[in-house]
Amino acid sequence: MTVHHTALIDATATLGEGVEVGPWCTVGPNVVLGDNVRLISHVVVQQDTTVGAGTVIHPFAVIGGDPQHNGYKGETVRLEIGQNNLIREHCTFNRGTPQGTGVTIVGSNNLFMTGAHVGHDCVVGDNVVMANNATLGGHAQVGDKVFLGGLCAVHQNGRVGQGAIIGGLAAVTRDVIPYGSAWGNHARLRGLNLIGLKRKGYGKDQVRRLLAAYRDLFEGEGEFAGRIDGVAERYADLPEIMEIIAFICDGGRRPLCLPNAE
Repeated sequence: MTVHHTALIDATATLGEGVEVGPWCTVGPNVVLGDNVRLISHVVVQQDTTVGAGTVIHPFAVIGGDPQHNGYKGETVRLEIGQNNLIREHCTFNRGTPQGTGVTIVGSNNLFMTGAHVGHDCVVGDNVVMANNATLGGHAQVGDKVFLGGLCAVHQNGRVGQGAIIGGLAAVTRDVIPYGSAWGNHARLRGLNLIGLKRKGYGKDQVRRLLAAYRDLFEGEGEFAGRIDGVAERYADLPEIMEIIAFICDGGRRPLCLPNAE
């Protein structure tokens, strides 16, 4: 364990083996830094935060800050970060709120580029990329292997299903289906994340069937509710399509990002 002499470490903080705390860092009360965590310099881990093993945090990031919520009155709330994350300069991750779940959760193996923001009570999966200044409003949920383009913003309580891609500058005010591709202001669903599917090893026949199911679901005739039932029956053997349908149904009355969304 290496702690620079200019760093401030609260007496209640716990530092694992191989931790490096660089110049002018602050590690606050009830913070846990897992093994081999690196705080390069000028990093603030404010309080009540766990940072998983192998995570690297670059200068001027503020991790575990108070939730930006008018109802927060200093209650004990937490931020939980998984393992092997790369958190670049000026990122901000807020703790949860008593009005929400009380905890913000970030998974493992994620890349947060400069200025990315994770709001209070958010849930972020694994292998997520948030490009420069991408923003998650409070209570947002982001599935595994999602790519969020630079300067995009997901509205509070928004959901982005796993494997989806959000274009740069997109204003995401409606839920985005798993494996979807959404961009624009406000964001519209523009199809499936074909680049992501190909990178994950999906073959041409698999992609062709997924596209056919997508067109039947979002571009077919009749009411949307009826198309959901028909697609669920015709494509029951495609787990990705069934995941999309489950995502839609689980959202209840939440607005869904659609090709014709305004």
